[in-house]
Amino acid sequence: MSVTTAPLMEARDLAVHFRARRKVTRAVDGVSLEWRRGEILGVVGESGCGKSTLARALLGLLAPTAGSVTSGGAAVEGKAALRQLRRHVQMIFQDPYQTLNPRQRVATIVAEPLIVQGISGGDHEARVRRALDDVGLEPERFLDRYPHQLSGGQRQRVAIAAALVLEPDGLICDEPVSMLDVSVRAQILQVLIELRRQRDLALLFITHDLSLAWSLCDRLAVMYLGRIVEQGPAVDVIERPQHPYTQALVAAVPVPSEQARIREPLSGELPDATSIPPGCRFHPRCPRRFEPCDRVDPPLLATPGKGQLAACLLHDPELAPDAVA
Repeated sequence: MSVTTAPLMEARDLAVHFRARRKVTRAVDGVSLEWRRGEILGVVGESGCGKSTLARALLGLLAPTAGSVTSGGAAVEGKAALRQLRRHVQMIFQDPYQTLNPRQRVATIVAEPLIVQGISGGDHEARVRRALDDVGLEPERFLDRYPHQLSGGQRQRVAIAAALVLEPDGLICDEPVSMLDVSVRAQILQVLIELRRQRDLALLFITHDLSLAWSLCDRLAVMYLGRIVEQGPAVDVIERPQHPYTQALVAAVPVPSEQARIREPLSGELPDATSIPPGCRFHPRCPRRFEPCDRVDPPLLATPGKGQLAACLLHDPELAPDAVA
């Protein structure tokens, strides 16, 4: 993995709130996150926890309500900075049926980012062909096709090629295989893994599939109700989860033997982001809650796990019960 002093992207106390009918939806509510060059960072959590909103805010597709985003150590502020960011970081969306213009041929779709970025020169065709080759599509067969002539997997490959044509340093992948047939998902994931190896790409992989994140990612950030509640090396987060929410997610993953389930499963529904509970936002569903949890909002705290942080008072040496502290 390529490591440099400045991360590829970094968010600090990032918030994205939406106001409607006198209510405020706190979709992302104070997220700090570091995405390193060359790594696969997974962002996991239930549907509605803010994963996709976070991804769009990082790339400037949604304006943050508060907080900051930096890329390579420089603040991403203003149109010029966003334009520069999008030359280095591209996004792959969930639905390949909506991301491609049905009236354009594949050659035009893949070349469009070069035109938008004002990249001139006679190598457009060569870059388009290379991008298609890298995602496993033969240029001679696919350059002149329209999206309706492609399968779902082929459409997603075209979308990936369009992201690659700018030769970015990183791809933000927002549930890129969730709408594909099971038989196709593994192929698309293999394309992304191979691209990471060939191009030293960083991937920010958003998913609700914990098993997939475990097998694919170097690090994990677990989101709940607009916040990151645990982060650390993927293997450690899954094998030794430190936050009760992560423990519940892991408990819900199918295992060969039911005897291996030693944690209590998650109960209840994700609360409404317009009325976030006071204190720890997970405490109404937490099987391990204790007295301060309903009034103290915990920051990310160091845990016994290797390199893991968890937003849980069980890891606060002053407030945790004696049996846990």
